[in-house]
Amino acid sequence: MNTSLPQWDLRSIYESFDAPEYRRDQELLVEKMTAFLSSLDSTIPDDHTAAAEHIVSLIKFYEEAGDIAENLSSYAAAVYTANTRDTRALNEINKLDELTMPFGKALVIFRGRLAEKNDLVLALAESNEKLKPYSFFIREALKQSAYQMSPEMEDLANDLARSGGDSWSRLQEIISSTTSILWDPVTGERKTVFSLRDMAHHHDRSIREKAYWAELDAWKSVEIPLSASLNGVKGTAITVDTRRGWKSALEKSAFQFRMNISTLDTLISALENSLPMFRRYLKTKAKILGIKTCAFYDLFAPVGTYLKQWSWKEAVRFIPEQFDLFDPAMGNFARHAFRLSWIDAEGGRDGKVGGAYCTEFPLTGESRILCNFEGSFDSIITLAHELGHAWHHEVVKNQSRTQTGYPMTLAETASIFAETLVLDAALKKSGPEERLSLIEEDLKGCCQVIVDILSRFYFEKNLFEKRSGARIPPAELCDMMIDVQKQTYGDGLDEDKLHPYMWAVKSHYYSTSMPFYNYPYAFGQLFALGLYSKAKKDGSAFAETYKSILRLTGTASAEDVALSAGFDIGDRAFWESGLAVIETRVNDFEKLAGEMLA
Repeated sequence: MNTSLPQWDLRSIYESFDAPEYRRDQELLVEKMTAFLSSLDSTIPDDHTAAAEHIVSLIKFYEEAGDIAENLSSYAAAVYTANTRDTRALNEINKLDELTMPFGKALVIFRGRLAEKNDLVLALAESNEKLKPYSFFIREALKQSAYQMSPEMEDLANDLARSGGDSWSRLQEIISSTTSILWDPVTGERKTVFSLRDMAHHHDRSIREKAYWAELDAWKSVEIPLSASLNGVKGTAITVDTRRGWKSALEKSAFQFRMNISTLDTLISALENSLPMFRRYLKTKAKILGIKTCAFYDLFAPVGTYLKQWSWKEAVRFIPEQFDLFDPAMGNFARHAFRLSWIDAEGGRDGKVGGAYCTEFPLTGESRILCNFEGSFDSIITLAHELGHAWHHEVVKNQSRTQTGYPMTLAETASIFAETLVLDAALKKSGPEERLSLIEEDLKGCCQVIVDILSRFYFEKNLFEKRSGARIPPAELCDMMIDVQKQTYGDGLDEDKLHPYMWAVKSHYYSTSMPFYNYPYAFGQLFALGLYSKAKKDGSAFAETYKSILRLTGTASAEDVALSAGFDIGDRAFWESGLAVIETRVNDFEKLAGEMLA
């Protein structure tokens, strides 16, 4: 564990769970939700002026209660994910779940009230000046009203979620963040599974392989409770969503991510067509590593002679400087985040969850970032990714809640755009040895976002189909995972050294409310490449255009946001243009590798 890395400072949000401000906001939340529910007792008036006033007042209650609920929940989750052994944080999460239950009920009734006067509400949303700013939110709420149960049934579902799906999800968090295994029998040193995963970046293949086998052993030791968790999450989702009228989890997913199913089909088809390109990349990487075929534990292996380890101090300087080249405001924002300790970067800490995420606090207009910084360029990219999310929030924070609820597809566009800024700047400054390593770092990430994401998409489709019939035992889950990895990685990886427990590793599978938490990353990758190409063409003027696009993400479909940038994402040619950028890098990588090996 690197103790020199920073932990975040949450005190500007709340000093602690015992702080007066935290308790005050809990009380205020109850007050606002009670008022919201009370105002929903009556139907929307038929008089147009009175109806508009009534709808506006309902939306204001929704926004006020929603902002407070998110602020409290984000704080409790931040404390908990930084240390899953903190029982007080877990208790507060459970308490907040209970406190916010009326809010879920109010939303159901609110959508129902709008649907009762559907034609009137739609007409007012387009014509009334007070309601026009909420037009998209209202239309989406009316669509969602068709996919909800009665208020009583929704209330029961939300109540049961606390001891059902949500608890299964937290079980995965607790197990994965605390599971460890003996690493050194002589010293007695143990390593967490996430520390072992970080060792996949090690330059020594024997270390990577040792960590891989140790990790698999660790996951196997907890496969029974984790498979129970996954079965519980998906079983709950299938039962409840069927009752709500969704034809499939994929239909629900596309709605949540504001995409047409036809657009999703086009995207998946383009991803499938790109697989041979990525297998070429992996075969070239194997040649550089001096091996016949890459194993799963070679996916993140560094290549070339440029094996720079980045210090935190270098990261703090480098990332804002690259943001500056696109938009000085974005660079200064990153410095602000570093300076005010918005980032928890310490890796390998017992109880801290793996991976990385960015969370927002609407009442203070701040963000916080959790990551596990281990000094590779991949860590730099991850940090830039999360700062891209934070910048997105910064740009939209002064808009109302109904205008900032952007879907994951567009959220990931902002984060990957930030990654691309950092990578491209690094490539421009690199010599031949550095260039080989940096291009490989980028392709490594693209391989995850395209190939591995496609494997996860296949796995989850299969998972929903099989789980609708019966519980799936751990061995079958492992077989399913190996099968989709063979489908996607193909002969780019050694089929005897794949990763059967990726279903246990990825927390994204363990959400009852958000299925297919995977393909939006591929969407974001390719959409961001399109935006970046436009940025290079338009020059400095694009910084303002980009902020306009970010502001639109909460009030338009993915297709309409893309059209505002001049793109048709229903056309396969758009996705292939982004993949063509990646193919250019694969070609460069093959050329540089050939020169190095000659």
